[in-house]
Amino acid sequence: MDCASNPSAPSAPWDRVLQRLREEIGEEKFTSWFARMDLDALTSDVVRLSVPTRFLKSWIQENYLPRIADIWAEESGARRRVDLAVRNAFARPVALKASAPREVVSERTERPVETKPAPRASEARGEVRETGGDVASGSPLDPRLTFESFVVGKSNSLAFAAARKVAETPSGAAPVYNPLYLHAAVGLGKTHLLQAVARAGAAHGRRTTYLTAERFMYGFVSALKSHSAIAFKDTLRTIDTLVIDDLQFLKGNNLQQEFCHTLNALLDGGRQVVLAADCLPGELEHLDERVRSRLAGGLVVDLAPLEEDLRLQILKSRYQTLAEQHQGFAVPAPVLEFLARSVGQSGRDLDGALNKLLAFNQLTGEPVTLDMAENAVKDLIRPTDPKRVRVDDILRVVAKHYNVSRADLLSQRRTATVVKPRQIAMYLAKTLTLRSLPEIGRRFGGRDHTTVLHAVRKIDGLVATDRALADEIEVLKRLALES
Repeated sequence: MDCASNPSAPSAPWDRVLQRLREEIGEEKFTSWFARMDLDALTSDVVRLSVPTRFLKSWIQENYLPRIADIWAEESGARRRVDLAVRNAFARPVALKASAPREVVSERTERPVETKPAPRASEARGEVRETGGDVASGSPLDPRLTFESFVVGKSNSLAFAAARKVAETPSGAAPVYNPLYLHAAVGLGKTHLLQAVARAGAAHGRRTTYLTAERFMYGFVSALKSHSAIAFKDTLRTIDTLVIDDLQFLKGNNLQQEFCHTLNALLDGGRQVVLAADCLPGELEHLDERVRSRLAGGLVVDLAPLEEDLRLQILKSRYQTLAEQHQGFAVPAPVLEFLARSVGQSGRDLDGALNKLLAFNQLTGEPVTLDMAENAVKDLIRPTDPKRVRVDDILRVVAKHYNVSRADLLSQRRTATVVKPRQIAMYLAKTLTLRSLPEIGRRFGGRDHTTVLHAVRKIDGLVATDRALADEIEVLKRLALES
């Protein structure tokens, strides 16, 4: 039977497939690559999926499609061929100009985006390069991520002001805060600000390209394969503003070397560079020391965890948008205040809480009250606001305690005197920080997330049976929190 006529039938296994992917690759990477992938149809032998751009289709096919097929087989109990297509609704976003109105379109509604012919090279001034067949043209932008929609508080006001100052610099003027480097944990607004810079920069007449690190890697590799590497390099080096997101994902010696040359060429040529990552420049250990030094020489700004007042402002803003889209959805002020006090560490956590209230309200017909909210989001409530612990703090504490070097913990050595401290450090990183398994793996010498997962499970099992080790780890936790 073809289940395409029954959209609710495949939802449960598909939701589990997405959840498995989210856990394996981390929230930020999942959002970048899979948040806009939809299940279109399911037959007895084919799973039909769709994404909004050709770039996403190509990348997922090359890197993840076999894994998606494997997870589907495990979750549904039946192996099927997985087909991936491009949805027509997102064919080619319009190139923004200063006079062009910006329509905010939710990517999940799949409403067509009005398009215009791409400008000629001579008309390139003032355009933001978003998508298209040419991989050097940039990564897709979410039209909702603008300076106007960014909620400002104490924890992010400096990052917001610096990003806006950079974006509003007129074409031809000298760059400011160059490079501008933003860093924060997942869900605190890095990508929002970078995409806002890309849009506003174009509106102020600057040729702007927004790229994720993975798009940069994909573009460079594709250019090498098609013998167009020189054109790829020239394109990037003749723009006014280069915006690169998720710099922590940039890997490979050749790619890092090319990135280093591009960065130097742009900075030396007086062109603006804006970057973001999940750690400080000095902690990007997979990058050449010269690159890290150059990044640290600009303006480095941290987006701190959201304070309660800011969480409440964000909730009010997001709730207003939901209320406009869903007639009858009402959340009393005490409920919003409860969510601001109790839920999550990031804007995405707050989105998840509101979406859960909306689902409860629509599916059960129960009005949103404080009692209903406490029950609906009980799995999202954080017990306390833990101190922000850095992986570097954990590495230093563990190395000192076990009398090994930091380099030993990050090395490939597998002697017993190094393996156990390394596994304990990974366990503490998972326990005390908000880093995903892939992020922790990168910080531990570029290891795979499965290595981190093995270490966490092993130490977790030992703690349950070895009281001495459990006490030892509690001591290390206190030392890391106090550092």
